[in-house]
Amino acid sequence: MEKMIDGHIHIERGPYTLEWIRRFVDKAVEMQLDEIRLLEHSHRFDEFVPMYDSVRAYSEYVDTWFLRQLKGVSLEDYLDLVRRVREEEYPIDLKFGLEICYFEEQEDFIRGLTENKGFDFLLGSVHFVDGFAFDHKAEHWDGIDVDRTYERYFETSISLAESGLFDGIGHPDAIKLFGHRPSYHLTEYYERLAAALAGNSMYADQNSGVFRRCSDTALPGMDRELIRILKKHGVPFITSSDAHCPEDVGYMIRELSEMVREA
Repeated sequence: MEKMIDGHIHIERGPYTLEWIRRFVDKAVEMQLDEIRLLEHSHRFDEFVPMYDSVRAYSEYVDTWFLRQLKGVSLEDYLDLVRRVREEEYPIDLKFGLEICYFEEQEDFIRGLTENKGFDFLLGSVHFVDGFAFDHKAEHWDGIDVDRTYERYFETSISLAESGLFDGIGHPDAIKLFGHRPSYHLTEYYERLAAALAGNSMYADQNSGVFRRCSDTALPGMDRELIRILKKHGVPFITSSDAHCPEDVGYMIRELSEMVREA
């Protein structure tokens, strides 16, 4: 029987306590999952602050958003929670990692902060395209060159996959969440991304989070053509809800698995 995994769950809205983690576990048991992978965004931690200088300078909106996300916590605070959780017993498998915003010029910085820290996995995600926070608000796309933005998004995603820093790539076509599409076919980019992921033994995050946010314009999971090309290259998939609270754990996990099987 296929193992049911929710591989992308954020714990950021609660305290670093065993009681808070237990709420995610309880929901996962209710949803009949076998494994959950809990993580935090890199932008939550003091150590990662310098990595965001360029995007903070890009717009006042991003700077304000970033400062609002910071909570004065360190990676060691998070790792202490991970150690305490690992001393407990749970009815499902738990793994802990980070979701790291990828910037091509920050690879050495990322490696220095994450290497040999004891995380079970590192998920790399593209959340900014040359400073543009494409997934925050639909109105931010006004006046944006869609073709150029897609080009830079996939070039950056390919660099992420080639970096050797990560175990998986987060929501690899989340750029589509507000319904924008380029004037050209994406097949060549899909092929290059799939080859890079396969070459670095990375998985692809089959993620329902953007659909939960933008069901009128986003797809429930990846584009079917992208799924087919990833399968052709032998890239593994991890289904995920991108939950930010216990209530959303397991959202559409079985439907996401079915999409991969049927593509």
